[in-house]
Amino acid sequence: MVRAFGYMVGIGILLIILFAAFTPWVQTAPGTGTVIALDPRDRQTNITAMVPGRLSEWYVTDGDVVAAGDPIARVVDIDPQLLERLEAEKRQKIAENDATRAAMATAQLDVRRTRQLFEEGLAARRDYEQALIKVADYKAKLAAGEAEINKIDINIQRQSLQLVTAPRDGRIMRVSAIDTSTMVKSGDVLATFVPEQTERVVELFVDGRDVPLIHPGRRVRLEFEGWPAIQFSGWPSVAQGLFDGVVKAIDVQASPNGLFRVLVTEAPDRAPWPGEPQVRLGSAVRGWVLMDTVKLWFEWWRLLNDFPLQFTPGSAAANGANGSGNGSAEKGGNAA
Repeated sequence: MVRAFGYMVGIGILLIILFAAFTPWVQTAPGTGTVIALDPRDRQTNITAMVPGRLSEWYVTDGDVVAAGDPIARVVDIDPQLLERLEAEKRQKIAENDATRAAMATAQLDVRRTRQLFEEGLAARRDYEQALIKVADYKAKLAAGEAEINKIDINIQRQSLQLVTAPRDGRIMRVSAIDTSTMVKSGDVLATFVPEQTERVVELFVDGRDVPLIHPGRRVRLEFEGWPAIQFSGWPSVAQGLFDGVVKAIDVQASPNGLFRVLVTEAPDRAPWPGEPQVRLGSAVRGWVLMDTVKLWFEWWRLLNDFPLQFTPGSAAANGANGSGNGSAEKGGNAA
């Protein structure tokens, strides 16, 4: 009985050694992240008050779908007749400028007459200089009046922004807890807005020890939050419920969490990622960047010694150029 047990143990150890010596293993660089929009304009943004004033009316609630230009909220000035006062002030300034132009035209005629009399010796130089000073004074008053009109136009334009509208088609995620008749300042957040029809990418945060071997074009296996999946890191062909991606870009500087951000896009030659509502913007994602293929015994030895991933001379540039990690990774990249 003991001898039989010994034979079984010996055969088992031999099988394990043979298995580890000849079984290929795809090394991976793991990371976690979220689903984001590729275009910054498609990401979640805050809709703010353009002018200070009093919030008078809401047009949306949480979860409402809006089109570009749809009203969201209205902010009115404390003085309800401010626009009328500004228009009246503008008309007054225009009238004053017209009067100044007429007076300046008369003063310019006086300059020409005084100059002629001065050249003929019938007027003193002081009279001619006084006429020039008067024309310059009218020009200064006219410039100041134009500046005042420009200021009034700016105030009128700002007040015309009292109606806050949606910048594009999308959905209102959250409306701020601001009641009507509440005072708001310019820049105060009124609502959170997310555009529709966004091009999604995944941002993975990977350890800096693995980043030197990651290049644009590397294959990535992705497990989306809430999507049933079974992952075998070293054997991508066995994994189920995972989806494929391709490394698009890598940040040149570490993020505040000490990890490097890797942007991953959909693999054009693989099954598309799940759409909404299965996978929404902000959903958590686990990812494995597929690296070189090694033997299983080497991977065990590397993990026991806490060594970095295997680097094969010349493979980094080649993998980055042809957009594939290795033959095994390509073969096992099909999503469930």
